[in-house]
Amino acid sequence: MGKGPGLYSDIGKRARDLLNRDYQSDQKFTLTTCSPTGVTLTSTGTKKGDLFLADINTQLKHKNVTTDFKVDTGSNLFTTVTIDEPAPGLKTIISFKVPDQRSGKLELQYLHDYAGISSSVGLTANPIVNFSGVVGNNLFSVGSDVSYDTKEGALTKCNFGASFTNADLIASLTLNDKGDSLSASYYHTVTPVTNTAVGAEVTHSFSSNENTITVGTQHSLDSLTTVKARLNNFGKASALIQHEWRPKSLVTVSSEVDTKSVDKSAKFGLALALKP
Repeated sequence: MGKGPGLYSDIGKRARDLLNRDYQSDQKFTLTTCSPTGVTLTSTGTKKGDLFLADINTQLKHKNVTTDFKVDTGSNLFTTVTIDEPAPGLKTIISFKVPDQRSGKLELQYLHDYAGISSSVGLTANPIVNFSGVVGNNLFSVGSDVSYDTKEGALTKCNFGASFTNADLIASLTLNDKGDSLSASYYHTVTPVTNTAVGAEVTHSFSSNENTITVGTQHSLDSLTTVKARLNNFGKASALIQHEWRPKSLVTVSSEVDTKSVDKSAKFGLALALKP
């Protein structure tokens, strides 16, 4: 368990990963190669129905500076430069997309034993400014995430959250969408040896008076194979099996069934990630 409360995005992350990570209904192929000079090239192709999307990402590392270049099928160039710890606990991230002239952004992240701060500003004349901060420790933390549009002169995001962590349980509570949505999540490690865990998330929308409840679990059949399953209150049931058939190379098969409409066919997804 690491020291400090982490960043605001870490609140409820373990439960979100358990309930959402690796589930998909598309076909995805990823190939990653590394050169002796430290250049990492990652090619990704995704088939969504009749649509095929692809991108190529090149990562260059030099000392504490990491530069990522990504080109997608829409001829967009995404560039991200990350400077890790120019000062103790500080990380600087500069990102922009070509040809979008309003996409430039500068972000600063600072991690301390009792605080985690992230602040970003758009590199435009009238930028969107974001600030998130968490105070506490690795057991209990509270924080907020706020965005302000200087062009419109209004808050575009205002969220609050709290997290409690002990040896085998993580619970969190967040108030999102400017107070319109309240979410509570729970993650519990049942058996660390087999990576068996259960999790749940409950979200209530005050404007629609609607609740969304999702429960899920995961279990490692062996050191290389993991199975996961989830179910929500709308009757959507999903399951996946992921196998590491060679070091850092994964094959994942997932499916989703609408239990309230059994006449509909199930959705299947396949993801293959190769890293020689």
